Formats: sequence, structure tokens, C-alpha cells
Amino acid sequence: MENRFFRIADFDVHIRYADNAVSDAELLTSFRPFSVNTPETADKPLFIMTVDNKMRRDKTATLIRSFDTGNGDTVVYRLSDGGYQYVICNLRGQACCLLETHEHFADCRCALRGDYYMRHFGLNNALMMAFAFAGSYHGAVLIHASCIKQGEWGYPFTAKSGTGKSTHTALWMQTIEGCELLNDDNPIVRIVNDESFIYGSPWSGKTPCYRNIKARLGAMTRIERSLENHCDRQTPPQAFASILPACSSMQWDEEIHANLCNIITRIIETTPCFVMHCLPDEEAARVSYATIKR
Repeated sequence: MENRFFRIADFDVHIRYADNAVSDAELLTSFRPFSVNTPETADKPLFIMTVDNKMRRDKTATLIRSFDTGNGDTVVYRLSDGGYQYVICNLRGQACCLLETHEHFADCRCALRGDYYMRHFGLNNALMMAFAFAGSYHGAVLIHASCIKQGEWGYPFTAKSGTGKSTHTALWMQTIEGCELLNDDNPIVRIVNDESFIYGSPWSGKTPCYRNIKARLGAMTRIERSLENHCDRQTPPQAFASILPACSSMQWDEEIHANLCNIITRIIETTPCFVMHCLPDEEAARVSYATIKR
């Protein structure tokens, strides 16, 4: 059995390939910046993913629901031992991956199906889901956001799809000195010793920004389209309502959902939160920057 090791948001992640699975490095090109030769915590990785193409769906599992990820449907089943099985499908409705998870998502197995593109899609989505749900037990959450890094600080911007969060971060880079893109779709926020940090990840949507870097979390900001530019500080309840929909979660799983709510509460306790009403122009970047930095 072949093993590969990765360091993501200061967590160790192990991928094992059973003898029947092809260890295709090209399936994990976005993971290359996170690859390590030796894990720092060999006995306690965040999770282990075993690729075992002989695995089959448990027909006795109970159907929970099917949900649209934006890139295809995922069907969720509950196993008799409390774990889950997921059938991950692409936009064509093709089943690309069968994912099985157990307690706290620390032990995961998957079977990949189809051609290179299907296997690539399936494995990347399985790893992202495993990371999001295993991370919830360790103070970490995947945020659907575009994130700017300026110096030691990170500034993620959340929004509904198509609202313009990537446009806004691009305007920061054009307008504000010292700005760079940390991640454009799925950065990781983690609470460490009562401080909030934001990390790059191997998942960045359509923008290939896979950076193994971190920053102190400077602010959380939701983008909303408007006819004028103004940025407002949110109250804690407003901030909670803004952040929750941007986080990867399973609301029907009470334990994981409680983990997520606790993480969001701790983020709000340590980080100012804003809503930016804006046009897609440079003035919007200057207004949000001035308000957030102040």
C-alpha cells in the first residue's frame, strides 16, 4: 500500500492507495504545494483517506438526502454504525466517487470511477468534504470566500455566487498596495489558542491559487451589490447569519453543525465582521479597505 502525506492548514492528511488503486499524482496537482515527505504528527493525522476501488455501496444504508454542490449532486446515506456513504456525481450526473466515512471523519475510504476527469473530480471532492467535516472537530472550517492577504493579515470576502467577491478582491489587488490573493474560493479558517487564522487550501474554484500560506484573520466581510459604496460593521447576530451560509457543513448532523456554530461564535469573538454594499469599481475597494483597517 502506497502512502502520500500532505500538510494543510497545519494539519496532517494521509492518502493511502490500496493495491487495486492507481496512485495517479496528476489527480492531485492542486495538492503539490502541500505535499510533505514526512508528516509532523504521524500518529494523529486529521484524517486518513484510503483509495480502494473494490469498495461497493452498502445497500443496507439509509438514504438521508441528495444535495446540489454547484458542481453536481451528492447523495448521502447513513451507515448502521453511524458513519456515512456519499455518492459524488459530476454535472453530467455521472457517479465519480463513492466515499465512506466513520467517527469524526478521521477514517475515510473512497472508490474512484470513470476516466481521468471523473476520478480527478471525485477524489478532490472527497478530500474537500473529509477535510471540512473532520476539521469541524478541531476548530477549522472551510469558508466559501475569496481572500486577500496583506502583510500578516488575511481578509476573506463572502457572497452569493455571482455577486462579485472575486471581482472585489481583484480590485483590492489593483488598488491597495501590498495585496495578494491567498485563495479564491475555499480558504480555511482555524482557531488556534483563541486566535483566528486563515490558510490557503488545495481548493480554489476556477482560479488556480493553491498556496500553502497562512495569515492572521483581520476581518470577515460579506459582499452585497448596491448602487453606492459603503461598508458597515455587523452586530454579532448579523455576523453569525452572514458567516454560517458560507461554511461547508451538514446541518442534519447535529454534532457537526454544533461544532460549526461554536467555531463561528469564536471567530466573531476575535474578529470584526462587516457587510460591504458596493459597485464593481476601485472606489469600492478603497472604501472597504479604509473601513476594515480602521
